[in-house]
Parts: sequence; C-alpha cells; structure tokens
Amino acid sequence: MKHLLSIRDLSAKGLADILALSQAPAPRVLQDRGVALYFEKPSARTRNSMEMAAAQLGGHPVYLQPAELGIGTRESVEDVTCTLACYHAIIAARVFDHGLLEQMAAVNIAPVINMLSGTDHPLQALADLLTIQQLLGRIEGARVAFIGEANNVARSLAEGCAKLGAEFVIASPDGYRFEGPGIRQVADPDEAVEGADIVYSDVWVSMGDEHSDERRAAFEPYQVDEALMARAPGAWFMHCLPAHRGEEVTAPVIDGPRSAVWRQATNRMHTARGAMLWMMGATLELGTSNGEEETESGAGLFGRAGHVDHPEMASD
Repeated sequence: MKHLLSIRDLSAKGLADILALSQAPAPRVLQDRGVALYFEKPSARTRNSMEMAAAQLGGHPVYLQPAELGIGTRESVEDVTCTLACYHAIIAARVFDHGLLEQMAAVNIAPVINMLSGTDHPLQALADLLTIQQLLGRIEGARVAFIGEANNVARSLAEGCAKLGAEFVIASPDGYRFEGPGIRQVADPDEAVEGADIVYSDVWVSMGDEHSDERRAAFEPYQVDEALMARAPGAWFMHCLPAHRGEEVTAPVIDGPRSAVWRQATNRMHTARGAMLWMMGATLELGTSNGEEETESGAGLFGRAGHVDHPEMASD
C-alpha cells in the first residue's frame, strides 16, 4: 500500500512517475469510490484541486471537519481511520501535527495522503516541480532560489529538487532557517538569486503563526521586488499562494509577465490527480478504459491547463 506523507518518503522514480501521471490521461480508477478529505486547516487551492482531481478519476470527494470526526478525542485515530476506510479508497488529511498522518498511515488499511502538515507540503511541491518542468523543459540542473522562511513548503520543494537533480538555495533571516545540514542556506537574497531559473516566495506569516513587529522587521529585507528579479533576468517567479502584495512580493512581480503563479495553482489539480493515480497503482502503461470520455477528463483538461502564461513562452 502506498502512502504519500512527504517528498522524502518517495524514491526519485516514484516522484518522476507522479509527475508523468499528472500529464497523462486519467483512467477512472476511483469510479464510484469515495475520497475522504479531512481539513483541520482551511484551504482554497487544496480543497478545490483535490475535489476536482478525485472527480476526474471517477471518485466522490467528501469534505470532513474536526468536529465531525473527533479524531483522537471522541474516537481513537485508529478507529477513525478504519471507519473512513469502510467508505473511501483514499484518505487525505490537512493537519497541524504530522504525527497524526503517521498514525493514520500506520493502520495501513487505506492509502493516506498529506494535504499539508506542520512540517511538509508534498502536494505543493509536486505542483511546483511540474511547473518548473513546464517552464524550463527540465528539472535536472535547474536553479531554484527560495526567498523567505524555511517552512513546510520550502522543505518539500528542497527535497524534491534534491531527488530530481535541481539546485535549491534558500535565503532566510536568522531564526527562520532550517536546522542541520543538507540544504544550502544563505542570509543574502541577492546571493540566492544569482543565476536562478526560479525565484520563489511565500508569505511572511503562515496560517496559525502570530503576526509580530519583530517578525515583520526580520523579513522586510526579503521582499521579492523588481530590483531582486533584475538580478536574475532569466528567472520565473513562483509563489504557492495566498500572497500578500506589498509584503513578501510586490504587485509588479507577482502580476507581471515573468510570474507563473496561476500555472502553479492549476497544476495543483493535475499533480493531485497524478498522486492519487500513483497511490492506486496506476502506471503510464495501463492507459484508460473509457476511450474518448477519459481523454477529455484527463489529457484534454491538462491540455487546456497547460496554457502559455506569458508572451515570452510563445516565442520559445
């Protein structure tokens, strides 16, 4: 049984397979089956992308909130997991504590997918990697500069880059960096973006974190503005959203011709579909069984989503 709790749990082949399945026609492997979507933290992109991805695979997504399950309070984690597995082919959860996902996966009765935890955001990393592949025509050898806090988004993207041969560097202020070795970390944003193909930013204050003058002061030198992007003239700008214009990024950058944020957002749906296909044991060789109908739901949709965002891409 395949679970997807973090990018580091994947092999390089498994990661590449998910990206390939994300761009393939969608066999209806979840036809008339449920997909449980448990949300401790709300989300626009995660809920919409997962619900649409499940529907494209023939499944029926069911949105669940903490008060409905009472997980760990009214019922044990194991009992809730077994109950959900009675009705659903996949259990997806967006939680504060990554340990809850590990407990659910340990029951090993249904595939468990992490829609976000305090330490990891594998679904965002999958969309990011697919976007990089589309923008550059490759992932191997790409240089990704992340400007901001060493958070769950940065961790998952860094792990994905390492597995697929991309270079990842993060610029963060003191107190907001990764602990331990393994990821290149610098203090100067100018140094980070030198030679970058991708410049990536995220909010200064994540959901559930406290706003503070001290935090804002620490991150003010890490705004991605036109001057910083000028130091990487060939780079694309990426952001996982939601964005706060005037804080971590200026409006001319995120709304400008070098921004790929809406392609990223669209790819959340395609890579969610690819991840669920991989978890259900699908391979590219399996193809589809419903012919034209499934080509429309899978490859057809991908074709529409894989649009040219900017004039520069049309000339490539």
